[in-house]
Amino acid sequence: MSSTKPISAVQSVVNDLLAELHAKGDCEKIGLTRESFATILCEVGSKHATVATSETEIRTFFLSLRVDELALARACAAGHNSAWEIFLTRYREKLYLSALRVAREDSAARELADTLYADLYGTNTREGQRVSKLSSYTGRGSLEGWLRTVLAQEFVNRYRRTKRLVSLDEESEEGVQFRAPDPEPVPAADTRLAQATDEALAFLSAEDRTILSAYYLDGRTLAEIARMLGVHESTISRKLDKLAKALRKQILATLVRGGMSRRQAEEALEVDVRDLQLDIRRSLTQDSATPAFSEKRVEARIREGPG
Repeated sequence: MSSTKPISAVQSVVNDLLAELHAKGDCEKIGLTRESFATILCEVGSKHATVATSETEIRTFFLSLRVDELALARACAAGHNSAWEIFLTRYREKLYLSALRVAREDSAARELADTLYADLYGTNTREGQRVSKLSSYTGRGSLEGWLRTVLAQEFVNRYRRTKRLVSLDEESEEGVQFRAPDPEPVPAADTRLAQATDEALAFLSAEDRTILSAYYLDGRTLAEIARMLGVHESTISRKLDKLAKALRKQILATLVRGGMSRRQAEEALEVDVRDLQLDIRRSLTQDSATPAFSEKRVEARIREGPG
């Protein structure tokens, strides 16, 4: 996606559709003025559009959004109590059931759900502004599905933190906590592959990151991930295959744009992941404590491509 956004085109379409979308989102009821909702729409549209996107396509994009759920989420993020009351009525029980499906135990599920409520409500501030996870919802998919993804990611993060603490305790008992760190990887001859891979992973959606990190980094089964996200196991299997193919295609395209021939790009993907100056764990998530062999598994699956 180009870094140059057709801001003027997005703003033009927003101006044309604002009255319709503001009414469709029932924004007055939840405290969103036309001006504030226009700002939200421009933000979402600018992330979607590129310099090649026509106004007709931008218009179609806005009309396809779940505007009512987008408005509700952003009103909650802004701290409007009327919106939060509606949100709790619609999603509190669903979130608890999703948490129970993941945690499998009532007290753990309630603790997980309560932690998510705090993050969604925005109990913390940054530079005087509320920090709410709901401010990252864009309305492109259902809010309920997005919430399941965020909940699953929080559970995965907790699992990693617990796993790391247990591992440290075990190493301490075995007297190996002071072992020498692993040597730095050998610098690659061409850093473009690492950059292209990092770029491809950086543009993954929250759900894609959750699936990849849970499967490749945490070693969770398809069934476990499916249960976490509330979908069928076959859906996760197809998703993983699709993601691997898409990542390979995107990396190849980036390498070619960067000056490599198609053959050179194909050969570059055969490099050993240990020679890459790339932390795949960091690219997928900022909080990981997974052994390096899992990183090889991610890169190897990308290199394999279709079939």
